[in-house]
Amino acid sequence: MINKNWIIKEHGNEDDVRRLAEQLGVEKPIANLLVQRGIKTFEEAKAFFRPSLENLHDPFLMKDMEKAVGRIENAIKNREKVLIYGDYDVDGTTAVAMLYLFFRNRFGTIDYYIPDRYTEGYGISLRGIDYAASKGISLIIALDCGIKAVEKVEYARKKGIEFIICDHHEAGETIPAAVAVLDPKRPDCAYPYKELSGCGVGFKLLQAFALRNNVPFSELEEFLDLVSVSIASDIVPVTGENRILTYYGLKKLNSSPRTGLAAIIKVAGIDQREISVEDIVFKIGPRINAAGRIESGKHSVDLLISEDPSAALDISNQINGLNSTRRNIDGNITQEALQMLKTDKKLAGRKTTVLFNPKWNKGVIGIVASRLIEHYYRPTIILTESNGFITGSARSVPGFDLYHALEQCADLLENFGGHMYAAGVTMRKDALQAFVNRFEQVVSDTIEPGLLIPILEIDTELKLKEITPKLYRIIKQFEPFGPGNMNPVFITEDVAIYNGDARIVGSSGGHLKLNLTQDGCPSCISGIAFNMAYYYDEIKDGKAFDICYSLDENTYRNASSIQPKTSIQLKIRDIKTS
Repeated sequence: MINKNWIIKEHGNEDDVRRLAEQLGVEKPIANLLVQRGIKTFEEAKAFFRPSLENLHDPFLMKDMEKAVGRIENAIKNREKVLIYGDYDVDGTTAVAMLYLFFRNRFGTIDYYIPDRYTEGYGISLRGIDYAASKGISLIIALDCGIKAVEKVEYARKKGIEFIICDHHEAGETIPAAVAVLDPKRPDCAYPYKELSGCGVGFKLLQAFALRNNVPFSELEEFLDLVSVSIASDIVPVTGENRILTYYGLKKLNSSPRTGLAAIIKVAGIDQREISVEDIVFKIGPRINAAGRIESGKHSVDLLISEDPSAALDISNQINGLNSTRRNIDGNITQEALQMLKTDKKLAGRKTTVLFNPKWNKGVIGIVASRLIEHYYRPTIILTESNGFITGSARSVPGFDLYHALEQCADLLENFGGHMYAAGVTMRKDALQAFVNRFEQVVSDTIEPGLLIPILEIDTELKLKEITPKLYRIIKQFEPFGPGNMNPVFITEDVAIYNGDARIVGSSGGHLKLNLTQDGCPSCISGIAFNMAYYYDEIKDGKAFDICYSLDENTYRNASSIQPKTSIQLKIRDIKTS
């Protein structure tokens, strides 16, 4: 168990909170949540609660967009052979599926390519370019990769192949000499929103093409389910344009998802409920990812472009099986890694975790890195061997810029890429120990000590009696949740078990189900505390304690009715006893 620091956010300006509460006709806790999110006026609140596709930015504000659209128009005019190339993760495969479906009846010949994680690695590969050359392809549109592919783009040019790059990762010192490089994060791009997913950048390309060629926007709306899946799965901020795209993408996902996504939703067992961002993150995304982690990301694209329900269900079942395999593999590797940390005392006092095993599966080491942070809260890199090199996935803790730390180790790396909280690295075998030492030194010198203690950020305090159906309905309208707009977290102090109603639940006996009361109130509210059964002995006898939590719905069947019932429940994030 890792102890967490509870940090309560600064309360919004009282005048702003009072004025907004009056304008909207809501209670002050709701108004405070809005003000904390930078929403202070009625109009801003309206835009927040009612996102509009009309508020998407002009795609031609993105550098090189004119060039990209012009090159695509020439490719269509000249009936060129075009290859849609993308990364093997959810963001890349959704982007490839989207552009393939949009352009398949516009280009003379169109194909798609997903590199093999194990033999080609991340990004543009020489094998992929050679494949394109063998097929007579003259234009490659790369999605969710390519911003650092300077040498690969030059290699393609010599083979008579041009590139349009659509990426959202940090740029290197040199921008590839492609026909167009679309990336809102490139230093010379003035596009007003910087946090698009790779699929989101691809969508902006389609939006620009549609504007230039009189394609109705309704045709683009058909792809918003794919865009929302990419945004949620890639853990980019759900703010600005991403919030708009996710909002409408979820509407489509819940009303008329494309055939492949409908099949995934079915095999994931979530077809009888409203799909949320959380469902994408934990149910849909991992299954789409599993194909690229265990076999080939091409399976994911095959699924996402499928229009045959029976075939889509077959592929989904195969991918579901791969996901089960993935879970077993990453679970075993996580246990091996934890054992290494437990037995090697030298690692205990470090500010970083860097572990290497040449036999670990390359496809799951990113997951393992994230899992280790749950146990040892510090920047973590998990490494394995691939194609004669050491390759790995790095994950950070909130507030620490992992990418910047890796930049200071660049001379020891053959390649690296990513962003603040997640990155990939490749190095020679003889550089391993020097890298481990350098990375530890860089992190030790730069990380604030407080960042090595997990923080549970709390929005505001509530009394249990303030939790009403109206409050919950309004908070539901804060969705879609995600980075930059997280599900509000509340603190309530001095609660107690109601009438001794607390019990340990779950197949492994690790969770707490409890009914809570406060200030002797005769009513109570239920809560679920996952993986917190160890608190049972401290709280079962009526001793007061503090909780922080988000609000959730509990759906159950009443014996007197065939219709399921719902009630508000607390999804408890942490407990503190005195």
